[in-house]
Amino acid sequence: MLTILRIILILLVVRALWYLLRGVLEGAGYRRVDGPQQPAVKLVRDPVCGVFVAPTTALTAHASGETVYFCSERCREQWKRR
Repeated sequence: MLTILRIILILLVVRALWYLLRGVLEGAGYRRVDGPQQPAVKLVRDPVCGVFVAPTTALTAHASGETVYFCSERCREQWKRR
């Protein structure tokens, strides 16, 4: 019975040390890769309020052949009134 408790205690200590080591390595900038990384989304800035938005979900307006992106209808209306 005492042997089983020692084995369990050793396993718990080893597991705790493993998590500690992994945390230290991640904190130092080493990251575990679990699979393919998603590509980063380029954000654009709302010209009215300055919020960054994803172009795929932002509201848009066109001015002199250029697309302008907005975070909300309110910002787009304010920009149109300028």
